[in-house]
Amino acid sequence: MKKQLSYLDSVHRDGRVWNLSVMVLLLLFPIIVSIVFDAPPDWNALLMGLVATAPMYWAVGIIETFTFVPMLGAGGSYLSFVTGNISNLKLPCAINALEQNNINAASEEGELISTIAIATSSIVTTIIIVLGVILIVPLTPILEAPVLEPAFAQMLPALFGGLGVVFVSRNWRIALAPVLLMLVLFIFVPALNAGTVGIMVPVGVLFTIAISRILYKRGVL
Repeated sequence: MKKQLSYLDSVHRDGRVWNLSVMVLLLLFPIIVSIVFDAPPDWNALLMGLVATAPMYWAVGIIETFTFVPMLGAGGSYLSFVTGNISNLKLPCAINALEQNNINAASEEGELISTIAIATSSIVTTIIIVLGVILIVPLTPILEAPVLEPAFAQMLPALFGGLGVVFVSRNWRIALAPVLLMLVLFIFVPALNAGTVGIMVPVGVLFTIAISRILYKRGVL
């Protein structure tokens, strides 16, 4: 008689299959394009580019795995790493869903809630992108109107400001240290920009954990 897999075992099985399948599909696209258009890559340039960039992404991938998986759960992590936008979309959705239901992320209920929240976020994002592609031409004159330009310039600050206020207000003692660290780094280190967010988020998480432990040991928390 075939042994029935537990929920987590099935999640890991399906997650590995889908992640590996997506990786193969992503790699197949440039290969097929190069074959169809008879445009093989410059292997020396490709190798030099990989040597310059791959170690950074390996480091980010390892750090993000240890940082995000405990908060997203197994199913949510597999889904998030395939669909992307973890720190600015999937993670806030998962955390908000867990907190609204007052469920621990480490529990089986938390695993389910997190996965459902991330899946819903992915579906909504896909629908919005499809609608954007369909409506971009008729809406271009409206979106490019000078009167709307100041509003679009403030969309991201408004979004992250709203999320930030919610989390900071819950425990400002913990939030103060990472906020000050990121302000100092991004103001006084010109090399840091939007492209380094993938590195700075895990750095901020580790820094926050260290500061929180120090504050806890001193009885501040």
